[in-house]
Amino acid sequence: MVLLHVLFEHAAGYALFAVKEVEEIGMLLPQVEESVLNLGKFSTVVKLAAFFPFKSAQSALENMNAISEGVVHEDLKLFLETNLPPGGKKKKVILGVADAKIGASLQEELGLSCQTGGVVAELLRGVRLHFHSLVKGLTAQAASKAQLGLGHSYSRAKVKFNVNRADNMIIQSIALLDQLDKDVNTFSMRVREWYGYHFPELIKIVNDNSMYCRLARLIGNRKELSEESLEQLEEVVMDSSKAQAILEASRSSMGMDISPIDLINIESFSNRVISLVQYRQELQEYLRSKMVQVAPNLAALIGEVVGARLISHAGSLTNLAKYPASTVQILGAEKALFRALKTRGNTPKYGLIFHSTFIGRAAAKNKGRISRYLANKCTIACRVDCFSELPNSVFGNKLREQVEERLTFYETGQVPRKNLDVMKQAIIEAGEVAAEMKRKMEKKERKRKKREKKQLEALSTVEGGEEEDHTLKKTKLAEEENDQNAETEIVAKKKKKKKQQMEEENVENEAEDLAENGIEETAPAKKKKKRKSEVLEPEEVEEAEEETEPQQVKTKKKKKEK
Repeated sequence: MVLLHVLFEHAAGYALFAVKEVEEIGMLLPQVEESVLNLGKFSTVVKLAAFFPFKSAQSALENMNAISEGVVHEDLKLFLETNLPPGGKKKKVILGVADAKIGASLQEELGLSCQTGGVVAELLRGVRLHFHSLVKGLTAQAASKAQLGLGHSYSRAKVKFNVNRADNMIIQSIALLDQLDKDVNTFSMRVREWYGYHFPELIKIVNDNSMYCRLARLIGNRKELSEESLEQLEEVVMDSSKAQAILEASRSSMGMDISPIDLINIESFSNRVISLVQYRQELQEYLRSKMVQVAPNLAALIGEVVGARLISHAGSLTNLAKYPASTVQILGAEKALFRALKTRGNTPKYGLIFHSTFIGRAAAKNKGRISRYLANKCTIACRVDCFSELPNSVFGNKLREQVEERLTFYETGQVPRKNLDVMKQAIIEAGEVAAEMKRKMEKKERKRKKREKKQLEALSTVEGGEEEDHTLKKTKLAEEENDQNAETEIVAKKKKKKKQQMEEENVENEAEDLAENGIEETAPAKKKKKRKSEVLEPEEVEEAEEETEPQQVKTKKKKKEK
């Protein structure tokens, strides 16, 4: 008995489906293929055995990266070991997977018999369509969100860790360089035609496009050209005879007159063309610097521009390194190759490497031989550049010397050095250069660390100085506060003394007034009121005296009645 299980990798997690009795031949019928679209019919064929959701987005990304590379992740291994039923003599367990690479890895690590294609492909198609319905608690919206998030993170990771990202700039810059060449040629021809109506003789004297545009901007109206402008013409043309010829041609020109507005337009367009030419030169320098960084050996052997064209045509430096020498030889001449194969004619001897100086210097009978030899050396240089940690131009220079020796061998018959001897010498020199580069890098790293340490020390000293200033300010403020508190205490004491003196004076005055009036009987009451008046202020004391007078009158009346 055969038990078929299907493994499905989703953005939400791993799912294992148990498949019931299914005829492999019947599944491929069109009626059965259509029934896969129906959930009711499909659920009778497939049943969810286990589901392992991913813990986080990072875990999902790690698992998907492992699957795309054909590696068995620990989560997948644990999931299958836990949920896949063990096989026996009577029961044979087969696991259906979508990718043959992951199937081979599972078979190697877990010893499972895996199946791809045929019935498994149809079952996975149905599972992919009805996945959110087959798994409980998972909605279609949640599944689509998980797929979208994982898709974005997976694409971002692929772009971030792209091994070909260094040579992408070379591919773009060489494409822009070719486009600029076409545009500059087109615009220069337009300037020639436009300014040729006014000064047609200038086209025959000056052949260079950028020089013609600069002259058109400098001359303007040819009638205004005089002996004074001869020095400026010599600066542009870099030839006194040509400058004199331009001056003489302007005097006897057959061109039509031109209006100032037309001249302004021609000058502005010439400025644009000149700026494009200048930008092209800057772009070529940028391409040269990038080639020295990315593929120094290839650039030293065949030149920066031709090397960049080869990388661009191959798609990346890695792809170019994987090509054999025969492919590199005819790279760029695919049309001619297929036309020759179709018509059974002679195949092309060279493609893009024809632009190298070596093939142009070789004789006609030796062009094919030198192109084959040059393609071989280009392949070696590409592989050294692609797979070396610290690329340098030692191997490129040695390979260039070998090509030069081979050219002289074809011309004079002088025997070149053996490849083994040259490569041994190149390896020794490359080791020395790599050691020197490492030493320089370590020196730079030490300098950088020293600089950072100095900056940290400077920051710490500044912070320490700020802390000292802060503490000094705090102490000064504390001293000022203490002085202010002492002053306020002294003032408060003085005020208290003054109040006490005023109260004592008021009490004495009251006592004298009462003694003069001769009221003896009310003395104890007076004493009590004196004690109270000690606490009261002067105004309150006066009110108390006024209250005592009517009381004294009342006591006198009571005595008389008795």
